[in-house]
Amino acid sequence: MSDSDIMEFDVVIVGAGPAGLAAAIRIKQLAQSTSTEVSVCVLEKGTAVGAHILSGAVIDPRALSELIPDWKERGAPLNTIAAEDKFVFLTEKSSYRLPTPPQMNNHGNYIVSVGALCRWLGEQAEALGVEIYPGFPAARLLWDQSGSEILGVATGDAGIGRDGSKTDNYQPGMEIRARQTIFAEGCRGSLTKKLFEQLSLRANCDPQTYGIGIKELWEVDSPLFQPGTVMHTIGWPLDSGTYGGSFLYHLDQNKIAVGFVIGLDYSNPYLSPFDEFQRFKSHPKIRPMFQGGRRIGYGARALSEGGYQSIPQLAFAGGVLVGDCAGLLNVPKIKGTHTAMKSGMLAAEAIVDHFSKNNSDRTVSDYPKRLASSWVWDELYLARNIRPSFRAGLFGGLMYSAVDTYVLRGRAPWTFHNHADHLQLDRREKHTPISYPKPDGEITFDKMSSVALSNTNHERNQPVHLKLRDPAIAIDVNLQNYDAPEQRYCPAGVYEIVRNSSTGEPTLLINAENCVHCKTCDIKDPTQNIDWAVPEPGGGPIYPDM
Repeated sequence: MSDSDIMEFDVVIVGAGPAGLAAAIRIKQLAQSTSTEVSVCVLEKGTAVGAHILSGAVIDPRALSELIPDWKERGAPLNTIAAEDKFVFLTEKSSYRLPTPPQMNNHGNYIVSVGALCRWLGEQAEALGVEIYPGFPAARLLWDQSGSEILGVATGDAGIGRDGSKTDNYQPGMEIRARQTIFAEGCRGSLTKKLFEQLSLRANCDPQTYGIGIKELWEVDSPLFQPGTVMHTIGWPLDSGTYGGSFLYHLDQNKIAVGFVIGLDYSNPYLSPFDEFQRFKSHPKIRPMFQGGRRIGYGARALSEGGYQSIPQLAFAGGVLVGDCAGLLNVPKIKGTHTAMKSGMLAAEAIVDHFSKNNSDRTVSDYPKRLASSWVWDELYLARNIRPSFRAGLFGGLMYSAVDTYVLRGRAPWTFHNHADHLQLDRREKHTPISYPKPDGEITFDKMSSVALSNTNHERNQPVHLKLRDPAIAIDVNLQNYDAPEQRYCPAGVYEIVRNSSTGEPTLLINAENCVHCKTCDIKDPTQNIDWAVPEPGGGPIYPDM
């Protein structure tokens, strides 16, 4: 590349989510307080800040209050105070309200759109002088000659045809070089995955374990709507051996955010997370909330559930990891925005301090130390055994969690370990195919009408961004042994087995234009044969208020 193709900053941040934007704001706050200049650039793969953000969400405002104490006066979009918690166990026909676990007590929290929060945080960052570039996906890492130090990232090329040739619309990507790169890509970031592989950042921790969260936003006309209600369910429609449950958050303006999360360590290859979610909405406790309402949004996203045991090496030569790509979700609390923001703030403080000392070492080793001394670390440590305890099944997990919470108070002299999700899938012959009800078009829906609500768009004439390391494995292993589970674990209908009309030979068709960037395929594929990469700039969903 020529010099005109290179931009240089003190800090480049990959991802304009809560962690990345909190880091950008904190760097500029510290620079202003010391009258120093630190240039900050944020790259965001979505067409706008917040476009790819999907979360429940009820947030704990602790980190936001530390970052911007006067956020209320500045108009932060935290409008609905969590007023009532409900924790419900479902059977197929009935429901039973259970005591709300203390970790799920939402007193003082807010029901929000995290996308709207990120848009507001982006405005605060830009007002401080942060340069934000939406529609610029970071596509590859820039290494030094030894391949051991990060020098920055490069954005993706535009105008590459499906066959790999340059079209008339070709525009090369840019090299964004920086003294430090903050990776805030969220769960299963494509560059973070490469860092894990090349720098062995996961060598001294447990494998990460994940969940898939599928969400809809509804406008309802129901007497059951009560702004501020926070409801979670466990049980039906999942069997007792599959980890998961639902959330229903009543916002303002007669809107309900409803979603379903399933741990991606499930074993049944015939399970479809999307169809389990649709079936959940048909429950007699749930259906009346949406009767006569209108579904206005749909999306899906993987989330990191490993917690304390699965936190990787966080700092390395030229960069740091923050937020959900570092795996900082507090699973029993069902919250990660506050921990993500705090990690970004701590990384910012460590980096600015590192710069002030003119330290020649490019590893900001003080960041992991600051995180380990913070309330984030305490939260994750005390919650560390809850998620893995559910490997004993729903009732075993509930019983252990009660003992861990009320008796041991999170300080058990042992730590349970996590396992890799892709290794947990049983072969097809161990299970019977699941017969899911047909959607009624009123409360339950099919995948394609759902994807349409996500506003997903990709340029059709571009290389497929879902890459198979060995195309033969899709048939010889996945179809043969697991009945092509990618057809079911993908919530957007991306993967489809089609057969030759004359020979009957099967092939895997990848409808990449449907992809909502959830990363589930990259995680759950049993042979890790699928690599998710960023598509052409601007591609993907547009979530206005998810």
